[in-house]
Order: sequence, then structure tokens, then C-alpha cells
Amino acid sequence: MNTPKGTENHAPRAAHAIKGAADARRHAQFVEVLARQLDQIAPGTVRVRVIPVTRDGRRRTWVVLDSANGPVGADREAHRAAYGLLTRAFPAADWNVASTYDARTGELSADEPTAPAALGLDTTPETRA
Repeated sequence: MNTPKGTENHAPRAAHAIKGAADARRHAQFVEVLARQLDQIAPGTVRVRVIPVTRDGRRRTWVVLDSANGPVGADREAHRAAYGLLTRAFPAADWNVASTYDARTGELSADEPTAPAALGLDTTPETRA
């Protein structure tokens, strides 16, 4: 028997599609604004790498600004401004791990170092094959 199902608890699919499109536009605008601000800080910047380091017992943050062709020539203030911009844009990010922000995609990802398996640097026997 066909019984009509109520939609009182479910939003129509069209509403989800409209919300998804609006979210995508907001994300694209966010990425565009961050890319524009990074370009104003240090022209040509498309990637920012943030690496926490300890030197002489003091915690510091190393910031590298890259263009599509290599490092961007920028002063200390530009590096500091780019780091500040990212920490404000991603307040929930864990800045205690190395991270990379790609201004073209808007993706902030953990930048974990890796080594070829042939070096045998892995500490667990399961990873050695």
C-alpha cells in the first residue's frame, strides 16, 4: 500500500543543493580573499609552509613563502604577517605540527615528513616489507 510520506522532518533536496552551492561560493570567496591578502603581503605567494622548531631551548616558528617557481623573496615582517593571517583564518588548526597552506586550493594540511621505506627508518616491524 502506498502511503504518502510526510516531509515535515526532512528538507527538500533542492534546499540542500542551494545550501551546498552557497557554501561552495563562500568557500571560494574565502580562498580568493586569502590568496589576495597573501599576494599583498608577499607578491607571488601561492604556498605557505609553517614549521614549529625549537632552538636554544626556545620554541619558534619557521615560515616559508613559496611561489609557483620557488621561494618568495620577502622580509621577516612579511613572513610574520603571513603566519598571522593564517592563524586568524584557521583558529582551530593545530599549529604545533608542520603545516602547508595552498592559496590556489585553500587547503591547509599537515606537512608530516616522510622517508623512503628503503632507508629502514620506520620503527614498527609491520612497516618493513
